[in-house]
Amino acid sequence: MKDKSACPVCQSPSVELFLSRREIPIHQNLLMEDETSAVQTPRGDLELAVCHSCGFIFNQAFDLSRLQYGASYENKQECSPYFNQYLERLANRLTSEKQVTGARVVEIGCGQGYFLRKLVAAGNTGYGFDPSYSGPASDLDGKISFEKRYYDEDCANVIADVVVCRHVIEHVPRPLTLLRSVRRALINSPRARVFFETPCVEWILRNGIVWDLFYEHCSYFSAASLTTAFESSGFRVESVRHVFEDQYLWLEAVVSDSPTSPSLNPGPIPQLASEFAAAESRLSDLARQLKELSAKGGVALWGAGAKGVTLANLLDKERSLLSCVVDLNSKKQGRYIPGTGHPIVHYRDLPSFGVKTAVLMNPNYREENLNLLREANIEIDLIELELDRYETHH
Repeated sequence: MKDKSACPVCQSPSVELFLSRREIPIHQNLLMEDETSAVQTPRGDLELAVCHSCGFIFNQAFDLSRLQYGASYENKQECSPYFNQYLERLANRLTSEKQVTGARVVEIGCGQGYFLRKLVAAGNTGYGFDPSYSGPASDLDGKISFEKRYYDEDCANVIADVVVCRHVIEHVPRPLTLLRSVRRALINSPRARVFFETPCVEWILRNGIVWDLFYEHCSYFSAASLTTAFESSGFRVESVRHVFEDQYLWLEAVVSDSPTSPSLNPGPIPQLASEFAAAESRLSDLARQLKELSAKGGVALWGAGAKGVTLANLLDKERSLLSCVVDLNSKKQGRYIPGTGHPIVHYRDLPSFGVKTAVLMNPNYREENLNLLREANIEIDLIELELDRYETHH
């Protein structure tokens, strides 16, 4: 029996709790049909600990059995032209720079196959694995196949040249269990190349993004701790890059047959975690900024994904400061924010809510959103919240 308090990546007992949030929504991306069910959403605790040996950060209070990824779970980002362009560039980089052509591509956690279809369109065959997939088992004239299940050692008969896994590992409380299962699945594919993408915790900590830590994400990686996890699971890491304006990590690895001692390098993460805890204690600064803005007119959040849901629950549980939350995803419009019950609206509805200011949840989307407002002749201020006096020493 492994020690629950030990680091799930390197097993070091040198872990330290640095942030606690009680009774937060377990789900950030469930579609809530009415205000009452939104407010009554199941809740759990966030107890984030940092490993002083490898720099991995994890939620000690996480309970995977409480999460329900089903038909009412909605987290697709393809409604955004900016994000679509990012995925296009990512697919182009794989097919051109990495020569992923004429290859058998497996995508772990493929959703509805949006990204996998891009790779298949470039001349590959695709195999998508995701328990939440809903659609035909085969598509694109048989060039793409889907299975509503997890990818593990039972899939070893699916020969893979390339394995892609985007934004799955941060949802897994025992990352090595996932990675070793992938490694065993590749027993018949010894030359497979592996590409993983996950949020970069160093970016979150350095920038004081208090709304980027939430229950659905239980595992937070730096480049170093992600490398440690892969090296501990039978892979050789070839590179880890920062992508999406440094918000994500992109790891490239290959199967390794020669066991190596994983590198342990916490880097600046423990210090940054300590400084972030101080920033967390100044959430009242953000609430004060919202209160000042709401005195001048309605205030909205722009982005009803996990970041927006988290900020609404941190700062406006009583729905006294925020009028509504904007999202481009039509499936979310007309629904409500889990935990608080704020309405989710189309940006064209902002004037009817008396909104004068919208708070941007992710700076990457600033130009896109400004263009949408301009085209709709809607004049509101689009701002970003910042923690006053947030200082880091690096």
